[in-house]
Amino acid sequence: MTRTGKRPSFSSVETRPTRIAEGVLVRKSLLPGPMPFPIVVEPAMEGVDVVSWLSHYREDLQQMLVETGAVLFRAFDITTVAGFERAATAIAPELLEYKERSTPRTLVAGRIYTSTEYPPHQRIAFHNEFSYSLTWPMKIAFCCITAPEEGGETPLADSQAVFESLPHEVRDEFAARKVRYVRNYGSGIDLPWEEAFQTTEREQVEEHCRKAEVCFEWRGGDRLRTWQVREAVARHPVTGATVWFNQAHLFHIASHSPEVRRSLVETFGTDDLPRNAYFGDGGEIPAAMLQSIHEAYERNAVAFPWRAGDLLVADNMRMAHGRMPYRGARSILVAMGEPCTHA
Repeated sequence: MTRTGKRPSFSSVETRPTRIAEGVLVRKSLLPGPMPFPIVVEPAMEGVDVVSWLSHYREDLQQMLVETGAVLFRAFDITTVAGFERAATAIAPELLEYKERSTPRTLVAGRIYTSTEYPPHQRIAFHNEFSYSLTWPMKIAFCCITAPEEGGETPLADSQAVFESLPHEVRDEFAARKVRYVRNYGSGIDLPWEEAFQTTEREQVEEHCRKAEVCFEWRGGDRLRTWQVREAVARHPVTGATVWFNQAHLFHIASHSPEVRRSLVETFGTDDLPRNAYFGDGGEIPAAMLQSIHEAYERNAVAFPWRAGDLLVADNMRMAHGRMPYRGARSILVAMGEPCTHA
């Protein structure tokens, strides 16, 4: 896969290792292929502790994220939940709770979660984590505890390049009209509201919705409907670049196969679907626009096989991620940190 635009030059990244008084600690390179991301960081000598390096060279990590959006720490052998938790805390001391959930995950320790627990044969489309929320993490980290036998990659796509490569009429329409996310809880198909909001108390759900600027309506049979309007594009607070930052294509019913779409509409009707996306004014999003968004992601993406012990750190506004289908056991842990809120 290729991306539009001129590839930046990162020759210094490939030849200049980080040094301290006792010698070279890490070396940096790029994966084979045309993409300038992720930067690969590997130990240049035995005994390099990645947590210690992250703690002392946080500015180096931040600069690499500014340059390319993603960094892959490889061969540091982070193979335990505790090891990943220490590394994640070194990357972002304030880890975030996974609330207002849209996918099933399991809390494994502290604020460390499993990656989305969808069936192995399903592909998860590109998205920026929590781009449908008022507040999202600026940094997201993934750790491979068990690499799948086949597939299961976590592909990355440059959200800035996605925005730049979309047809002008698509990005202008979304920028002007924004995105409305609608969810109907209690159907037995999607997450129940108790899991999404991590509470069984209606009052706590209502309090969260008011703080997060989410509209809500309780319906018969303990059902809940929520909707919120969010920006479709955003300006990165560090680089100032405009990025494509929404999940319209992921929430929209068109993200399902024709058979599943037909079944959902027959069961719930068009107004009570478990989830759907519209323009912010409630207008329908044309299928051709959604298709162009999927294509833009594919043009600006890269994927690489996981290795056990890999640690992937991404700028969540700059980099969208997804998941490929896989075979065999797969254990990828996730942590999120550094909250950012819509102005």
